[in-house]
Amino acid sequence: MSRRVRDERGVVLPTRLLVLCISAVAVAGLVFVANDPDQTPGGDTAVPATSSQPSATPTTTAPTATASAKPKVKRIKRSEVLVEVFNNTRTKGLAGGVAEKAKAAGWNVVGSDNWYGTIDGTSVYYPPKLKEAARELGKDLGIKKLRPAEDPMRFDRVTVILTDDYR
Repeated sequence: MSRRVRDERGVVLPTRLLVLCISAVAVAGLVFVANDPDQTPGGDTAVPATSSQPSATPTTTAPTATASAKPKVKRIKRSEVLVEVFNNTRTKGLAGGVAEKAKAAGWNVVGSDNWYGTIDGTSVYYPPKLKEAARELGKDLGIKKLRPAEDPMRFDRVTVILTDDYR
């Protein structure tokens, strides 16, 4: 029977468990490094071989576009963005109707309900990574106010809160 001993440093782990934990962390680190989304496929690019013999015709090299090109920003698909719509008015069914409008535009609406609290105007709330998606959703729904998400909102989705100024 293996018995754990407690001292001033805490619980002493059996050696096999400790080795297993260290191995799991090392493998997870390797998988993360191997699947780095910022790295280009294929690793390093090959340098073209150049001939040491001069050519009879002069050649000109055009400047490469990749040297000054901006990195591409991954555009988020509407169907991948989670959206919640809340009604902060006395108009029954407003959130459900707007949720249907968002679904028809291709957004992944995961819920609609009433919002209790004071909101100073219809707004689309977004976590930092979904600011562009919030801007597009606002255009689709006719909402101009965009605001950073705040507690108690969820930070993995875009939240729409409708007030009496929504038309």
